[in-house]
Amino acid sequence: MNGKKGSIVIKIDDRPENGKKDSGDVVGESPARKWIRDVWQFAKEDMNRITFSLKVGLAVLLVSLLILIRAPYEVFGTSIIWSTLTVAIMFEYTVGATFNRGFNRALGSLLAGIFAVTVMQVAMACGQIAEPYIIALSIFFVGAITSFMKLYPSLVPYEYGFRVILFSYCLIIISGYRMGNPIRTAMDRMYSIAIGGIVTVLVNSLVFPIWAGEQLHLELVGSFNAVADSLEECVKKYLADDGSSHPEFSKTVMDDFADEPAFHKCRATLNSSAKFEAVANSAKWEPPHGRFRHFFYPWSEYVKVGAVLRHCAYEVMALHGCLHSEIQAPYNLRCAFQPEILDATNQAAELLRSLGKDINNMKRSLQTNLLKRVHSSTERLQRSIDMHSYLLTSSHEIQDCPPKLPISQPSNTITCTSKDSLSQVEESGSNNEKPNSDDTKPVQGDSYHETMRKQQRRLYSWPSREVDDYEDGDVDTDVLQKMRTFESTTALSLATFTSLLIEFVVRLDHLVDATDLLAKMAKFKEDY
Repeated sequence: MNGKKGSIVIKIDDRPENGKKDSGDVVGESPARKWIRDVWQFAKEDMNRITFSLKVGLAVLLVSLLILIRAPYEVFGTSIIWSTLTVAIMFEYTVGATFNRGFNRALGSLLAGIFAVTVMQVAMACGQIAEPYIIALSIFFVGAITSFMKLYPSLVPYEYGFRVILFSYCLIIISGYRMGNPIRTAMDRMYSIAIGGIVTVLVNSLVFPIWAGEQLHLELVGSFNAVADSLEECVKKYLADDGSSHPEFSKTVMDDFADEPAFHKCRATLNSSAKFEAVANSAKWEPPHGRFRHFFYPWSEYVKVGAVLRHCAYEVMALHGCLHSEIQAPYNLRCAFQPEILDATNQAAELLRSLGKDINNMKRSLQTNLLKRVHSSTERLQRSIDMHSYLLTSSHEIQDCPPKLPISQPSNTITCTSKDSLSQVEESGSNNEKPNSDDTKPVQGDSYHETMRKQQRRLYSWPSREVDDYEDGDVDTDVLQKMRTFESTTALSLATFTSLLIEFVVRLDHLVDATDLLAKMAKFKEDY
């Protein structure tokens, strides 16, 4: 026992248990062991990474046997090394990306071979003196043209094909010039590349295939759930935050909120635009498979739905900005609109999860009832704001209108405030009952609402300077007006939060339409 009499000081050892640090690192762990643990954790996040690595090793082994075994090597010769290079270049993570890369590889090699043979024939016909100049000039033009064309916007998806044309053309024409047989050199390159491409496609498609379409499908469903979780997480924390544990602004600007896991998933959704487009482009090259059994599947619609969903996620991130802003609305004012805000949030999150579930199950169901409930809850929130708009205006208007009583008891802070206000009213009333002399005037006690207003302004003012202190003294009117403006700004931050929530609900209408269009074009099973 230390300090005052009767007080107990409890010392809590904040050292990590079991010899571990807070970050999960083991004390005294060697760098090699830590690296192995990190690699294992990375592999556990997605087991397809291990599958992909083993498949690449298998494909490289198969084409290498053509060199390691004498009989195939005598047939194909040293040109078979191009098969190994083709496997290393073509093998992508998903089947669709491999087909796309293989198409660019095959078409680029074919065009490069045709151009090289044609130029070599023309150069040889012009004589030995002009032959090297023609070859050098052709290399310059092919390099310049292919490098320019791969930058053209509509040809960006075929950038790898132009790169293949460039290096294949240079290798074929230079080796053909020295060996004296360009046609034979081009043919050796072509069948070696064909062997490597066939092995790559067969291994990637038949041995535990990783489909880009399935990944895009699951990624979109996960984005729906991430936005819904982040919305609920943000609103609940906003309504529960009484300002006692509000972090410093210098820390919040780092966007590292360890206690908000859904926030990081929502932020990842905002950065998924390039990923969605890349995976959708790869999925277009895949044949019908799994649950996607018809040709010309509308993968582009997945990208459009993801774009609309990101616009909804922008509003959620804006709500997080209000949550972590420096200017905060009073806690009791937030609690006054708590039922309406929570109802609108829960209905919107339920609609998001329902849309994601329909896409995951590939079912088309009408969301009319859920959408009506979302609109109804949002209208109640809007009406509540309209009816009690005086709470969101300047302080001189608040004293004329009684504040809206919260449905549930917000916290002990508000209770204490009410008790303090009542005690002040009783004290002022008792002072009025005392007899006064003829030379003195009776002291008039403040009204209940006036006392409440002063107490709230003392406890929840921003900046943390009591406005009533200025009112009692001889202070410039302009300074007092500025302080009242600061108080009004804190209340308007709640109006900003609610308007962002309403805007989020409005954008849900566009999301429902985009999801319904995807269900129609993808021929989802109707479930009415």
